[in-house]
Amino acid sequence: MPPLTTILFPSLALFLLLLFSSSTSNAHNITRILAKHPEFSTFNHFLTTTHLAAEINRRQTITVLALDNAAMSSLLAKQLSLYSLKNVLSLHVLVDYFGSKKLHQITNGTALTATMFQATGAAPGSSGYVNITDLKGGKVGFGAEDNDGKLDAVYVKSVAEIPYNISVLQISQVLNSAEAEAPTAEPSQLNLTEIMSKQGCKAFADLLKASGADATFNQNIDAGLTVFCPTDPAINGFMTKYKSLTASQKVSLLLYHGIPDYQSMQMLKSNNGIMNTLATDEANKYDFTIQTDGEVVTLETKVITAKITGTLKDEEPLIVYKINKVLLPGELFKPVEAAVAPAESDPAGDQTVDNENGVTGLDGRRLVMVLLSLCIGVLLM
Repeated sequence: MPPLTTILFPSLALFLLLLFSSSTSNAHNITRILAKHPEFSTFNHFLTTTHLAAEINRRQTITVLALDNAAMSSLLAKQLSLYSLKNVLSLHVLVDYFGSKKLHQITNGTALTATMFQATGAAPGSSGYVNITDLKGGKVGFGAEDNDGKLDAVYVKSVAEIPYNISVLQISQVLNSAEAEAPTAEPSQLNLTEIMSKQGCKAFADLLKASGADATFNQNIDAGLTVFCPTDPAINGFMTKYKSLTASQKVSLLLYHGIPDYQSMQMLKSNNGIMNTLATDEANKYDFTIQTDGEVVTLETKVITAKITGTLKDEEPLIVYKINKVLLPGELFKPVEAAVAPAESDPAGDQTVDNENGVTGLDGRRLVMVLLSLCIGVLLM
């Protein structure tokens, strides 16, 4: 029989390789890519301001037609509303992969490809499509399909390529589209407390209004906001502790349930780690850790672990999740000194501290360290 190390070590090594490769594949950040190129700083800024950057990062296959600062200046001179500007920039994001080599290998020399403007459903007819044509002399032209077939811009250079995940290509000019530039009505005003009240989180909504913390939440919606709303049973079981807090502590506790950024479920799953909250300031961290175990996403403070149980609203820039427990920050409640045995049952309103040493609490890096330790132990046997 072969030695135990001969059997176990190759299997563990293969598992670790697969674990590392799965955690790094399909990951890109358009903001970081463009930050390395100052000539695209204006374009980069408005991708973030319009929330397009987050949408780009969520896509697994994408091509961004980047505009340098001079081209962006001509676009901004039109003084479009932020919502119309988003439509124009969406026209410059292709929902397919086009690397620099593929541009010159287009079948029959021309291709019509969909964009994120078309994917929004706001682009009538063919106005959300871009024509890419391989021209003579090695040039490649680009034009919006609703612009009478005109090729407004040409390919300049490749900025970054991660086949076949994301390609960032510079083009010479803005793609003209009357439909994309048309005046766009602002999204309907979202009533956060009303959304929560109608879907099992009325008690939390009432606390926001009574404390005045709802104003801070509302002020952050346009820039991006993620809210974690404890269910009514969770709030009702917590009210005795809540009433013992001072007015300022109550506000801090409530603000602790919001992140000043839009975080979809996919983003939460891929961005495990520490999250700042609306309560975070220079003096107090007021942060918690996002952890994923399969399809289960949990929020871990130094005091308690809560689980996301549903989504109440997802209309970017706002997303509201339902959670099964009130989040308890270490700044207001005594952190866990030692792990305690997990309770046999965990009702929605029970604020029992979870066992933070359980296997389900392991993130990818800690799991890798455990497996590496096992490898070393086996080799030393």
